[in-house]
Amino acid sequence: MHRPNFFVQVLKAYGTGSLCAPYTMTTSAAALQSLWDSASTEDAHRHAEALTEYINMNGLRTLLSERILDELLDRLKDKKQAGLRERAAIGLGAVASKVAGKNAPMPLGAEPWLVNAIPPLLDGYGDKNEAAKKAAEGAMGAIVPLFPPEAAAELLEMLYSVIMSGTAKWQAKVGALKIISRLADLAYEQVGDELTQITPVLTQGMHETKAEVSKQAIKTATKVCGVIDNNDIRPFIPDLVGCMDRPDTVPDCIKKLSSITFVAEVTGPALAVMVPLLSRALNERSQTVQRQSVIIVDNLCKLVRDPHTAALYLPSLLPSVERIEEGASFPEVREHAKSAVQTLRAAFAEADKSKDDPHSTDPVAAQAADREHALQCLAKAVQPHVPSGIVFSALGDAYTRTGLEYVSRLLVRLADKRVVQAEPWNDVYVLPYLRRVCETPEGAQQATDAIRAEFEQRDLERFGKPEDDGSELDGEKLCDTVFSLAYGGLLLLNHTRLRLYRGHRYGIVAANGSGKSTLLKAMRDGKVEGYPEQDKVRTVMVEHSLQGEDGSKPILDFVLGDPKLSHKSKEDVADALRSVGFDDEKQQTPVGSLSGGWKMKLELARAMLIGADILLLDEPTNHLDVQSVKWLEDYLVSNTNVTVLIVSHDSSFLDNVCTEIIHYEHKKLKYYHGNLSAFVKTRPEAKSYYSLAATTVKFTFPPPGSLMGVRSNTRTILKASHVSVHYPSMPRPSLVDASVSVSLSSRVGVIGPNGAGKSTLIKVLTGEIVPNEGKVEKHPNLRVAMMAQHAFHHLEQHLEKTACQYIRWRYQDGHDREITEKATRKMSAEETDQMKVPIVSQTGEKRVIEYIVGRSKLKKSYQYEIKWVGLEHRYNTWIPRERLLELGFSKLVQKFDDFDASREGAGSRDLSQKAIRSELEAVGLNGEIAENNAMGGYSGGQKVKVVLAAALWNNPQVLVLDEPTNYLDREALGGLAVAIREWAGAVIIISHNQEFISALCPEIWNVENGRIVSKQRTDIASENFADASQTNTPAGTEPNSAAPSAPGSAAASAPQSGAENDEEDMSKLKAKKGKKKLTRNEKKAQEERRRLRLSRWLMYGGEREPDTDDE
Repeated sequence: MHRPNFFVQVLKAYGTGSLCAPYTMTTSAAALQSLWDSASTEDAHRHAEALTEYINMNGLRTLLSERILDELLDRLKDKKQAGLRERAAIGLGAVASKVAGKNAPMPLGAEPWLVNAIPPLLDGYGDKNEAAKKAAEGAMGAIVPLFPPEAAAELLEMLYSVIMSGTAKWQAKVGALKIISRLADLAYEQVGDELTQITPVLTQGMHETKAEVSKQAIKTATKVCGVIDNNDIRPFIPDLVGCMDRPDTVPDCIKKLSSITFVAEVTGPALAVMVPLLSRALNERSQTVQRQSVIIVDNLCKLVRDPHTAALYLPSLLPSVERIEEGASFPEVREHAKSAVQTLRAAFAEADKSKDDPHSTDPVAAQAADREHALQCLAKAVQPHVPSGIVFSALGDAYTRTGLEYVSRLLVRLADKRVVQAEPWNDVYVLPYLRRVCETPEGAQQATDAIRAEFEQRDLERFGKPEDDGSELDGEKLCDTVFSLAYGGLLLLNHTRLRLYRGHRYGIVAANGSGKSTLLKAMRDGKVEGYPEQDKVRTVMVEHSLQGEDGSKPILDFVLGDPKLSHKSKEDVADALRSVGFDDEKQQTPVGSLSGGWKMKLELARAMLIGADILLLDEPTNHLDVQSVKWLEDYLVSNTNVTVLIVSHDSSFLDNVCTEIIHYEHKKLKYYHGNLSAFVKTRPEAKSYYSLAATTVKFTFPPPGSLMGVRSNTRTILKASHVSVHYPSMPRPSLVDASVSVSLSSRVGVIGPNGAGKSTLIKVLTGEIVPNEGKVEKHPNLRVAMMAQHAFHHLEQHLEKTACQYIRWRYQDGHDREITEKATRKMSAEETDQMKVPIVSQTGEKRVIEYIVGRSKLKKSYQYEIKWVGLEHRYNTWIPRERLLELGFSKLVQKFDDFDASREGAGSRDLSQKAIRSELEAVGLNGEIAENNAMGGYSGGQKVKVVLAAALWNNPQVLVLDEPTNYLDREALGGLAVAIREWAGAVIIISHNQEFISALCPEIWNVENGRIVSKQRTDIASENFADASQTNTPAGTEPNSAAPSAPGSAAASAPQSGAENDEEDMSKLKAKKGKKKLTRNEKKAQEERRRLRLSRWLMYGGEREPDTDDE
């Protein structure tokens, strides 16, 4: 059932001692003895590190030559002494991290010699000694990441042996299953390739008598099946896993699958799961199940485009379908079966034709020969560079052969996938291993280069140049090159063709994280092999915002200062700026005062002035209002001499502009004529680029924190009254006399043209800027999560960190560090002077405030504990909030309120790696990427998810999203919309995406020229969601409560009475007192009053008085 495990021979060799030199007392022996004699776990770690220093100094070969690995494994299996088992596991973990890890002196490439430690370490998961168990888990945690993606099969072989073993402990099997789940994130593509082998192993695990193993097998199967890239099948993964566990559920699952309209291409991972299910279903007696099954087979097989895939998976279905064709009771079933048989035979004929093609090689039939050839190539290349002590051939040395056999397997897979680029070979797949067997790093590099040169030639002979897709067009061809694109060890595009014609407008379509922006940046930087030089074809990239520029310069001077525009006159520049909407007055305003939309226009004007032949637009409609988007569409369509490549999630923009679509398919660029609508007709599975709710991505937000005294979700918690903002050097104020209020039930959409003052209004509400006039009031415990328009500014200083490390840094002190950057936390010169003004007590004593120590509740407000300058803490004094505000210490009070509110939200959060990873996964970021990859390599959509998770970490009550639709693909946008709809806190959204606003926000603030011209209520467009039948009531609110609203909105339907004023009054933080429990006499008096009312009504008639507590 599984491939033969070459590590079995290695284990046997270990047992006979044929791999190792005779054991001698060396420094390694002393180091090992020190490890065994360790008095504590801390000592064991220290001695293990000393052992790794010895190995690093003398080479990895000492693991075998001095029997270090043998002794570690022997002690790991010691059944009598738990202490020795613990120390052996600590030693293996240290070797994995300090000798083989990424930060080791000679990083990576050591797992071929450590792989056999996996079964005994997994066995340690069931150790009754807690310390030994913990050490075994730690060692496995260090070994598993050593395997690169293409080596997942080698790791899986060892895990299969544990899961299928009849003698392994159940804890070991659970541990192996959990590692397979983790691999689904670490190497999802390779796990998909292995599904055929994984599925029967997991099925056996589901049928284990131990409940823990069975449950984990089901969880792992669900996780592993998630690598299936077929959006038609993905919603039914739980049903498919259920069939593996309980075969009697096959008819129900087939019934559900029969309702699918299959449109997506069917690949190997999907067939690996579907074929066993269909084989069972075809053997069911029910004619209904047979009918449904043959229809599924027919529809599914038509979408298998790779003939090798068809030949590998489909033959097992043909006998069962032929039997139904001949023997089914119902003629209709026989007709459907006949059609399915024809489809299967057509697929086999295509596979046979492919096998007869002289340029094609069947990878299954040639695998053994390819491995042997790769092994011989490796031996030949490393022979001149092996250590001088090895007098025989490289393959005659057991240590060297172990490494080369391992690499030969990787080479076969790399060759099949056409990965022959220097970067992945040198960084991950070949050079790290050859450094372990060659005498010098230079020799290892020479051997790697020699092997790669041979495999490059074989690649050209085997596959030839990329086939022309027949889409040659008339017109000037600006670029026609074959290239590959990698990021680190991750291959994004492989031997694909980039062909661009003058005047064509290409939309690049792919999922988030596929490398769309990376391709544009590679073209901008000239890193695409064969791409024309700048002096031949001018290529200009327009990104989402200005980065690192001097924001104090006037716009006209800023553009004139561009070295690329030195040949342009001042009048030419001014004319170009006018053409994109910058009038003469606007040209004199500082660059730093521009909104996101105007910055994008400025970038476009610079590109126009440079005179680009190829224009690269990365999310060009981000921050643009409707009028600006229309202008951009008209400009691009009218300039028929400029070639445009666009990365955008704005489907209507791609529809209106593009003449061709470039789609990422299996690491290739595939060209489709027409706009996005035409592309979706050709590839219906891409419909998710249109539908907001057609999503498999689910976001989950943490519940909002509680607010003291707020027991109604319509009570005002944040309020701005008559605020105005006038930036220095700006001719007009950015915000004038704005008054708004927010409650927990608010769902507010802020709309308006670019530069209208939307972002300024939000910055005033969140405390990022202080208004020149008016005031902002908020609940003292209120926490506001802000995702700014240029969301990446949160991360710019932390790109070397992983997402988990960033959140841990931001909240490591128990509060949000970024709050210290707000204007409300920074003291002006006047406020600093105010801190020095003494407070005079009733006795005439003068004291100066040093800082606020704490606060406590006082009636309907707070009182603050004041530490006085020059006095000890025992002289601290409690002063009411209102008194401090009256004395002019509002900034000090606000600073402490912000700090305490943040500490209340984040102080209780668990900052463990597991908790942070879970939070990031809840907003759609892959957990392995969040935990292991630096944020500098994240895509725009991935960075937005990090910012969102970090903002939500301290359980805010208000979420402010400034242009949240930027960078998110349609599926992620749908997940975000559903999460916002179900969240119980207040949400304020600035967006030019009318679809997004109308789906979520019943209240609209319309901002124009710095003024709020209207505040109106509207019905939300629930039809934008797939589950439109559900209500939009936030979780945690009463089902019959009023629709979310801000009490201060102009369209509020409540009468303008004292009740509303009471809701608006921010000083009254305490809710009205509940009814006091009545005494016995009071209950009697109440009953008497009600009896008298009833008597009067019966006697005199008329309208009956209501029963109340009034007299």
